[in-house]
Amino acid sequence: MIEFRGAGPAEFGERLDTVIDIYAAAMRPPEDQIHGRTTIMRNHGTYPHFQCYFAELRDSAGGAAPKVVGFAYGFRGAPGQWWHDVVYRALHERVGDEAADAWLGNAFELAEVHVHPDFQGKGIGRAMITTLCAGRRERSAVLSTHDQPTAARHLYASMGFTDLLTQFVFPGGFERYAIVGRPLPLP
Repeated sequence: MIEFRGAGPAEFGERLDTVIDIYAAAMRPPEDQIHGRTTIMRNHGTYPHFQCYFAELRDSAGGAAPKVVGFAYGFRGAPGQWWHDVVYRALHERVGDEAADAWLGNAFELAEVHVHPDFQGKGIGRAMITTLCAGRRERSAVLSTHDQPTAARHLYASMGFTDLLTQFVFPGGFERYAIVGRPLPLP
């Protein structure tokens, strides 16, 4: 049975090795990017209103310790945060200040949503996003995802996320992303 358990910044930091293992299994990044990603995730834990959920596989008999098979986290975006500032500038340039502020002026930024490949396709990602966004006071939820026809892209669209930017390349990068958003609360 899969259960979702909330974790604050301290536990998130303590479980970062597990988080990175799931991230690496799900995303298969080049090995030389793991250290940088670890640093980024550790820093995210210090952001305002940080919230994390672990998807844990629990032994129905209750004997074994739960195994983390997925995680999702986010926080309130704010000026001075790299992703927030880069995306705000791009939105401002493409659609104007009013639209950029409407989406990012009071946004919950879904920074990471990952499920171990052995457990994908079972509704865990959708349930983690729904759980993570429940009760949030922000006006919108926003995230970036590879701008390709992936399972993640399909999931976000099926949850009502719409494209804010497409074919977006972050500074220093080369991969193309879609920046997507939807008003909160989720249904």
